[in-house]
Amino acid sequence: MSGRQVDRGRLADVVLAAVVGALGTAVAAFDDDTTALDLVLVVLASAALAFHRAAPRAVLAAATVLGTAYVVHAHPGPLSALPVLGAVHTAARVGHRGVAAAGGAVFLAGYVATGPGTQHAAERAGLLAGWFLCAVVTGLADRNWQAYLRQTEQRALEAERTREEAALRRAGEERLRIARELHDSLTHSISIVKLQAGVAVHLARKRGDEVPPALLAIQEASGEAMRELRSALQVLRADEPAGTPALLVERARAAGLAVELTVTGDERPLPRAVDRAAYRIVQEALTNAARHAGPAKVRVRIDYGTRNTTDHTTDHTGDRMGELTIGVDDDGAADPDRPPVPGTGLTGMHERVSALGGTLRAAPRAEGGFSVRARLPLGDTV
Repeated sequence: MSGRQVDRGRLADVVLAAVVGALGTAVAAFDDDTTALDLVLVVLASAALAFHRAAPRAVLAAATVLGTAYVVHAHPGPLSALPVLGAVHTAARVGHRGVAAAGGAVFLAGYVATGPGTQHAAERAGLLAGWFLCAVVTGLADRNWQAYLRQTEQRALEAERTREEAALRRAGEERLRIARELHDSLTHSISIVKLQAGVAVHLARKRGDEVPPALLAIQEASGEAMRELRSALQVLRADEPAGTPALLVERARAAGLAVELTVTGDERPLPRAVDRAAYRIVQEALTNAARHAGPAKVRVRIDYGTRNTTDHTTDHTGDRMGELTIGVDDDGAADPDRPPVPGTGLTGMHERVSALGGTLRAAPRAEGGFSVRARLPLGDTV
């Protein structure tokens, strides 16, 4: 909370205490039987409200004791309950509803016990009971509303962060796609031009002919184009994922997500394309869990299998050798009867896995929560 917000809060508390105190003393002043002690009790009970943010229960206790003492001594009307009503409301607003109800009950008991036993007094007591009930209810409603506002603000911040991450991810994926297209098409074409120009220059010199200046220019320009293209590809690939799934898990934990990581099998360096796909799958699964699972526990399992990439028999765990298996499970709010509509993230995961010849399953679990299972072959793909 900033200093300006703190100052505004203190000013509001002082204004509240002053308004309640002014009303209480004004009502007491119209009573001919009011004494100086009664006015002191009203002022002190009202002044206590100025500290309700720092010590709500202590303020409630002080207002209840002082207010009860005032009604026992002076037998005033229902408006004498204003300081206690304010203290009950503020205590309920910060979650002390039991204490708030008890304070109201103590004041009401003192008011009924010392008042005259008439029907008019009973009506006043019933009115006061309704006021105290409203004070507790409005305090709880205010608490829920503040919690809703905080949650809405957090969701807005999370949505903004997620949009930024998604935009950066899409931009990075597009750069990598462009880099692959340039590498697969232009690199090959320029290489052919450079090779043919070099062969033509070599044959001309071998025959003793003069090499045409245009041919030399083509040879030099093709070599320069190849160097420029390699530099451009390095720039486009500069945003490839830097890190590991373990680093993603640590970041998720730091952000407040309960994540457990289990790594099994023969851990080793992976082909670049598989490593990049594994990183993105774990990243997207953790992002979805943070956004949709609620306060859930997430389990990330990465199985490297064995180093044997030629014999694709099945090991004792049921996983195929030569495969990287990724599992991300949460026990969140996903309903198996209402499968989610695949968005950009899930679609991107499917595309990455399919491009590597793997398989992906992303769906709600039968026991609740969401599960992501990916199998990526560990061939010579780079």
